[in-house]
Amino acid sequence: MPDLSPAAQHRIFETLAAETAARLPQVKAAVDLLDGGATVPFIARYRKEATEGLDDTQLRLLESRLLYLREMEDRRAAILASIDEQGHLSDALRGEIEAADSKSRLEDLYLPFKPKRRTRAQIAREAGLEPLADGLLADPTQDPDTFATGFVDAEKGVADNKAALDGARAILMERWGEDATLIGALRDWLQGNGVLRAKVVSGKEQEGAKFRDYFDHAEPLAKIPSHRLLALLRARREEFITLDLEPGADAESGHAYAEAQVAMHAGIRAANRPADTWLMTACRLTWKAKLHLHLMIDLMQQARERADAEAIAVFGSNLKDLLLAAPAGPKAVMGLDPGIRTGVKVAVVDATGKLVATDTIYPHEPKRQWDASLASLRTLCERHGVQLIAIGNGTASRETDALAADLLKQLKDKAPAKVVVSEAGASVYSASELAAREFPSLDVSLRGAVSIARRLQDPLAELVKIEPKAIGVGQYQHDVDQYRLARTLDATVEDCVNAVGVDVNTASAALLSRVSGLSSSVAENIVLHRDAKGAFRSRKQLLDVPRLGEKTFEQCAGFLRIRNGDQPLDASSVHPEAYPVVERILAATGKRADALIGDTATLRSLKPGHFVDDRFGEPTVRDILLELEKPGRDPRPAFQAVRFAEGVHDIKDLQVGMVLEGVVSNVAAFGAFVDIGVHQDGLVHISALSDRFVKDPREVVKAGDIVKVKVVEVDVARKRIALTRRLDDTPAKNPAHPSQHRDARPDRGPKPPVKQAAAPINSAFADAFARAQKKT
Repeated sequence: MPDLSPAAQHRIFETLAAETAARLPQVKAAVDLLDGGATVPFIARYRKEATEGLDDTQLRLLESRLLYLREMEDRRAAILASIDEQGHLSDALRGEIEAADSKSRLEDLYLPFKPKRRTRAQIAREAGLEPLADGLLADPTQDPDTFATGFVDAEKGVADNKAALDGARAILMERWGEDATLIGALRDWLQGNGVLRAKVVSGKEQEGAKFRDYFDHAEPLAKIPSHRLLALLRARREEFITLDLEPGADAESGHAYAEAQVAMHAGIRAANRPADTWLMTACRLTWKAKLHLHLMIDLMQQARERADAEAIAVFGSNLKDLLLAAPAGPKAVMGLDPGIRTGVKVAVVDATGKLVATDTIYPHEPKRQWDASLASLRTLCERHGVQLIAIGNGTASRETDALAADLLKQLKDKAPAKVVVSEAGASVYSASELAAREFPSLDVSLRGAVSIARRLQDPLAELVKIEPKAIGVGQYQHDVDQYRLARTLDATVEDCVNAVGVDVNTASAALLSRVSGLSSSVAENIVLHRDAKGAFRSRKQLLDVPRLGEKTFEQCAGFLRIRNGDQPLDASSVHPEAYPVVERILAATGKRADALIGDTATLRSLKPGHFVDDRFGEPTVRDILLELEKPGRDPRPAFQAVRFAEGVHDIKDLQVGMVLEGVVSNVAAFGAFVDIGVHQDGLVHISALSDRFVKDPREVVKAGDIVKVKVVEVDVARKRIALTRRLDDTPAKNPAHPSQHRDARPDRGPKPPVKQAAAPINSAFADAFARAQKKT
């Protein structure tokens, strides 16, 4: 735990308790466990008594916020020390700093004392002009020009009255521009009333056509959806538009209001006194030259952080759905990585995922060796007992799917099932160091086919080998904070792996490294130990692995499975530390472990309270009884495959009104992308996902879902497909322009659910996102 004062620690605990809807003792227990090296999956499953049942969602929020709050406390301490060293730390200022509840507020309070380069105001103070500024502020009845005469001093750089008045004004502008109370009030006002306005950069209209929806766009900052803000920021970064934060729908009146607020705060009013005009000019310049720019940068940064957080959450949710997709299981699979001129790469893996055969065939242009390709595939299927054919969904996917269909006709009763599989990230894996170590003598192009075959057997086990960002289920993933994105995605992978559990005798080092408590090096040691001495017979043998000590064993043991070993419980999620509880249960029932496991009637007749002791309470006992009913149960759904329509291989084959089956490839804040087998995903706008109002697309769909959709718009030239899940929708019902959608203009408020209709996808963000998705 960082070296924080008791007061700082108490502030952190109180904030975490409020944000996680938990009590202080729960929060303190969770923080102690995290500081002691425990992982979130371990705490959530095996330390329920300590945290009184905090779940993994609460713990993940607590973990991320704990980092932020500790950074804020470190910053608070540094600010207090700096101001105290300068001799300006009053009791009142200390109280304000200690009460600050955000980093922004802390920085506002520190701004006047923050070391900075010499400013015009500092130079003016050194020239003795502060009494001039204070005098005119205190008594506006004085004539500024006359009063300034007494401050002219060429030796101090004040050549004339104008120079004196300019210096005095700079002092007031800096004073007001660094006033924390004024900054806070104007920030709140601008946050609620500011309008983000985009304008096209002159001459960039044609080059930036994909962003044309934003060439003249205005939207309240408080209401702009995250995906649209990220699209605007991308357009600005690529220098197609400019962005400004205007103070309200009427910029002129907004600026006037802000200037008036500065004047009110400074105690200035226009009463036709000699110095009033000079003072009001100082107020106007304070707003325009200092506060407006400062607050615009600050609020845009905050909005960007919120948009990042939402986009990262969307990516994490989609990744979780993909990782927890239904596994086909231990079946022999043929993986086909489609290609045109370079050929179709073929890899066959046995039921354990071991590579047993590879080939390259050329059924498509220019060689068109259709019959020879069929013969090669048939030989491989018969020789290796192939049960499933996994076809990558990239270029030439549908053409290769047609080849597989012909193959199934030849194999008749012995025909395997064919499944189109997302190949996102397969090329990244193929060229990775991990793939090179796994298949050192295999051509890079063939490694992708292996990955496609294995991800059908077990998506989780294969996808953990790929950097999460390369899997391509994000929303503006390359635009968001990459550090935060990596942390979130790593946490998502860790949660998924530990929710499913890992067979220690078959898992790769990449999969083992995601298990609670296991580092990459220890995971490698487990594999080396397994290769050298054979399969583990019990969890206790893990302690023989180099660098896997008692602490690591505590963290990982419950998530590792040993099937058909010496101890039946080792195949379950019951932690070895809780085996004594099971022994008491066995004694009470008079049964052996292998007989009690799966005996639902006996297990449900037991009362958890009878087996509680000083260490294990009812939550743990209930978990144990549930686990004994179905030990090692897989939380993932049953496997099923999508069936693409015959004869629909290209976007040109689509007709408005077609009803097709597809698989959800990605879910964004504005809708869901669906792969319907034409090399270009279609978009189901959020308004077309359901007959009822949908606030979040994930309420009704998730990545990997198989859905029926209707085609409502096809734009071949721009490669855009609009779909709807409302199968009674017709093109006539569709709005003509995205500005009619609540998503495009959220300030217009929600429409009645019965009027929601499928949306044409002619917005720049959808186009940019779809292309980014295909490139990943």
